[in-house]
Amino acid sequence: MNSRERILTTLNHKEPDRVPFDMGGTVVTGINVKAYAALRDYLGLPPVEPTIVDVVQQLAQVDEDVVDRLGVDVRNVAPRSSATYRIEIKDMEGGNYTYFYDEYGIGWRMPKVGGLYYDMFDHPLGGHIDESNIDRYVLPDPRDQARFAGLREAAERVIKEEQRALIVGNLSAGIFEMYLWTRGFTDGYADLIGKPARSQKIMHRFMDLQLAYWEEMFDVLGDMIDVVQLADDFAGQNDMLISPSSYRRYLKPLHKELFDFIHSRSSAKILLHSCGSIRKVIPDLIEIGLDIINPVQVSAAGMDSAELKHEYGRDLTFWGGGVDTQRAFNENHTPEEVREDVKRRITDLMPGGGFVFATIHNILHNVPPENIMAMWETIQEYGAYSN
Repeated sequence: MNSRERILTTLNHKEPDRVPFDMGGTVVTGINVKAYAALRDYLGLPPVEPTIVDVVQQLAQVDEDVVDRLGVDVRNVAPRSSATYRIEIKDMEGGNYTYFYDEYGIGWRMPKVGGLYYDMFDHPLGGHIDESNIDRYVLPDPRDQARFAGLREAAERVIKEEQRALIVGNLSAGIFEMYLWTRGFTDGYADLIGKPARSQKIMHRFMDLQLAYWEEMFDVLGDMIDVVQLADDFAGQNDMLISPSSYRRYLKPLHKELFDFIHSRSSAKILLHSCGSIRKVIPDLIEIGLDIINPVQVSAAGMDSAELKHEYGRDLTFWGGGVDTQRAFNENHTPEEVREDVKRRITDLMPGGGFVFATIHNILHNVPPENIMAMWETIQEYGAYSN
């Protein structure tokens, strides 16, 4: 069974030869550049100048030699942002930060000393605004052909030569996320309750942007895409960041329209990355056509891996949930602790298929290579099916 067959089998809720494995297939199942350099050294691979695939999160492209060594089953060929947009990193006044503005006009900065990733500091629609500000706000062109240059050739290489599954990401973060990132968190949450029409107007603009992008993407790649990767964070560690009723009123209809369009144009499965305690709305997501949930944050309230598999395993594939990155994976934990956690997650999530092993969100800078390989070795030992 090749990698693509393995992924497609498990996405159809059947048991392949072994649990599929993802590292670096998306910008939410990736690895920090520092952890990646340490892993390459640990594996005895030559040092390389890392290609940064996500500037904000400081994620490294997982090179072909690592993909082959670890048996990664999935590859991503889509650009995250416009191929014609060039990030210009500058020194901030005062000298303590570097910063840049992205193609949406959002400002990001990182401390020069001890900085590991970029945080937002400027929101283009923040503060006092009216309808005219929203109308004048210029979004990038989702149909920019430079965004799609070379994608078909790259996709054919993944599917035909590498025989791996093809996952394609969105051009931006999710509808709700982009609303908060551009409006600002304080103003965004206030508008959601006090001026919902304004919040809906902004969210609709991002939904229309994503619809146009996916329409163009399907024209380019057609039915080559195995998995469409979306993201929208609306939950935290202990509960949702908006109430379930607010989700159903304001965001669920937009998600449904986007999911319906993708399913109407493609046989691809839809993966939604949504961190935190999302259990209260998992039935809503299933109802509107979600196929795959990520990252399966088992450390969040109500997100026990065994319970999730029992309740929702017939309807959802779990892409992630493989190791608890908060409580069992970083430098404060031993390889043996990693092995025990991975064994538990495999036991909970692999029966009957519907499970792609990935860490719960990206591998951070402070994860030792010994722990990464303890995770991988445990997958090899316990992740084979008996059929």
